[in-house]
Amino acid sequence: MKLYKDSELISAYSRGDETALAVLIDRHKQRIYSFIYSKVYNHDVTEDIFQDTFIKVITTIKGGKYNEEGKFLPWVMRIAFNLTIDYFRAKKKRKTVSENAAGEECSLFDFIHFTESNIEDDLIEDQIHCDVVKLIELLPENQQVVLKLRIFKGLSFKEISEDTGVSINTALGRMRYALINLRKLIEENNITLTVI
Repeated sequence: MKLYKDSELISAYSRGDETALAVLIDRHKQRIYSFIYSKVYNHDVTEDIFQDTFIKVITTIKGGKYNEEGKFLPWVMRIAFNLTIDYFRAKKKRKTVSENAAGEECSLFDFIHFTESNIEDDLIEDQIHCDVVKLIELLPENQQVVLKLRIFKGLSFKEISEDTGVSINTALGRMRYALINLRKLIEENNITLTVI
């Protein structure tokens, strides 16, 4: 029996071949199910999120909106990830919100701090870090360098100045422009840095 690629199965399913979807689900079920379970630690909840994930997959493919050619599994994992976050958000809304959670000010790189960390916070923080790191790559090279040395390596501006061969004032200026530009990119890309 021929082993079809995910993209071939998606095409077949979009043309009405229901068995193609069954093959896709069977092929990726273990990995997606395990991913969801590793976040929620509950088989019933995992099953619900898994089913919701594939309802979204079906709706998108049947609606002709699927365009992740060759990247089916990462796309489905992203849907599962988002639905898992939605599950924790809904669960959190049912609980009393802690006094500080909504009113705390956060600096640009002090993204999420709660007294008690939970899985939702960790998932969201990972996603924010990933999004911001991608945006940093869009900055001019000299701003990237200063930002990475200061934020990710924790160097002082004196150390940055020595490391890059520029004056402290130049390093400070580059950092200032990097933060201004990064804030603009964050706004343009609708990235939320705090959880309300």
